[in-house]
Amino acid sequence: MEHVGALRIALSLALRLRDDRSLQVALAVADSPAYAASGGQGPAPHDDDPEAARLRALVDLAKEGDAEAFGQLYDHYVTGIFRFIYYRVGSRQLAEDLTSETFVRGLRAIQRFSWQGKDFGAWLTTIARNLVADHFKSSRSRLEIVTETIPEGLTPASGPEHEVLAHVTNEILFAAVRALPDEQRDCILMRFIQGLSIAQTAAAIGRSEGAIKQLQLRAIRNLARSVPAEVR
Repeated sequence: MEHVGALRIALSLALRLRDDRSLQVALAVADSPAYAASGGQGPAPHDDDPEAARLRALVDLAKEGDAEAFGQLYDHYVTGIFRFIYYRVGSRQLAEDLTSETFVRGLRAIQRFSWQGKDFGAWLTTIARNLVADHFKSSRSRLEIVTETIPEGLTPASGPEHEVLAHVTNEILFAAVRALPDEQRDCILMRFIQGLSIAQTAAAIGRSEGAIKQLQLRAIRNLARSVPAEVR
């Protein structure tokens, strides 16, 4: 499933389910690899997952100065990091520059990385998030969404909430995301565009998993309320 489609599904659930508890349950059920677009990053792996063991081994080798191991980590995480940055800054060239700088800083600081409480993808996302914040602080520029490069999302065929979403273009959708409070916006981008798990998002933002679930709920509710009245 493509990335904007995952966000549209969450918005569809919010339009359909008025009770917050029901919406939280529905989001939890939908939170699977088929729902969250991973872009080669995916949800946080379990300790007995062979992929988790491979990534841990690569990080350990990279910490010892193995350039090839760090290159493999770059290949694994670069798409998700670029995606998060791009949907924040709206410029492909700037996103490429900030993505490169994220990995440069990651390489320089990898000796300080610890697995306790944060996996490597969440750690890189924190670096990327700080770089984006520094960019906007220094330039005082505003986020601009390049709508012609954002693919249109999936629009399921049935149900009144789907008819509403059919009239919500990606320009409207990402303008609404842009207008969210900072942490809500980053939560939405990490969860539905970058494809991070609740645990990874919590580690990247520096909040508890319970806090991230509430942050996600408030953000989705705010997006649902932002749907223009004329298309409700």
